[in-house]
Amino acid sequence: MTVFPRVPTAEPPVGKDRPQVTELRLSAFAGHRAAVLPLGPLTLITGPSGSGKSSALAAYEALARLCAGAELPDVFADPVACVPERARADRQRRRGFRIGCTVDGPAGAVRLDLAVQAEPELRVVGERLTRDGLVLLETALRDPGRPVVQAAWHTAGSAPVTRAPLPDDRLGTALVPLRVAGKTDGQRLVLAAAEQVVVALRSVFACDPRPSRMRAPVPAGRIGAGRLLSGCDNLAEVLWRTRAECSVRHGLLVSALRSGCAGPVTDVRAEEVADGAVHAFVERGGGVRTPLGRLGDGELRFLALSLVLLTGPGVLAVDPVAEVPQAYQSLTVIADGLDRRLDARQVRALADLAARTCERGHIRLVGAVGDASWAADAAGASVVDLERDGTT
Repeated sequence: MTVFPRVPTAEPPVGKDRPQVTELRLSAFAGHRAAVLPLGPLTLITGPSGSGKSSALAAYEALARLCAGAELPDVFADPVACVPERARADRQRRRGFRIGCTVDGPAGAVRLDLAVQAEPELRVVGERLTRDGLVLLETALRDPGRPVVQAAWHTAGSAPVTRAPLPDDRLGTALVPLRVAGKTDGQRLVLAAAEQVVVALRSVFACDPRPSRMRAPVPAGRIGAGRLLSGCDNLAEVLWRTRAECSVRHGLLVSALRSGCAGPVTDVRAEEVADGAVHAFVERGGGVRTPLGRLGDGELRFLALSLVLLTGPGVLAVDPVAEVPQAYQSLTVIADGLDRRLDARQVRALADLAARTCERGHIRLVGAVGDASWAADAAGASVVDLERDGTT
């Protein structure tokens, strides 16, 4: 795995008040072994076909969904596919996988590591939350016959740790606020570390625009309730909303489209017609308009990705932490095949938009790309090159 250094930005980095995932660890996951991926404000993961770009993003998304409270079966539909191919089963025929991350923020650098058993049944078998080598939360499977793991969290009171069972189909870190009282300094440290990890991971939007589904009109108010879905199926509905809510961001979107769409672009609009559906189209000037259905696949993907970069959690189908002020949260967009179906001109325009947006610190982008040679022109971009020999 080759890592190219980030290009320094002109503005100072965002402060530590905003929790951010700075490292993704794939200790044993799919084709990855002992892989450590550093993550910056704008990170591009590249490598040959089969090097594990998609699986790396899948692991990131899995951690995000678990932090949002999802259960294992909902997150890992095919858990056996997550097990490294060469992993051998033990005497009880058990096999599994291990992933983790580091989150920097007010509580310092907090590490989350998770071990999941995929066979013979899906369950958490171990979890560890640490800071500076201090174990804040640790779980382990003690009795395979019970659907629980034994948890111990740092207390630093009359007893050094507190022990209690936790379900084996959920992430313990996400359950900490429900179980830890916060009466001692040790407990408050555990709560702060867990909150930092949850805040950084919950506001993740996995985006993979599907042009075939973006061409059709959208039934008004029926799909996504005005929030953009991961596949951008309801793009027309969201364009209708964003144009009315923020003229500044809409103007930036139109400006971006002039670089990413063929022909003149004066506006992009959406309107409801008699059948109750919302149709979107590009204004060309002089009364000429092009329905979204007539745009090329690359143009549609460019439009959707630009819209994502210019909006925020209130517009995207993400699960931010309602109890935490928005100023302390940042949206992370993960995009598999970020440059898929985009031509060189569109890639350069999207890279420039991503660099300017991520530089402000409100949005972070982790994208998998087939070719990252253009990253040198994107200020602040870091490139993680996955080489097959380094991750298997």
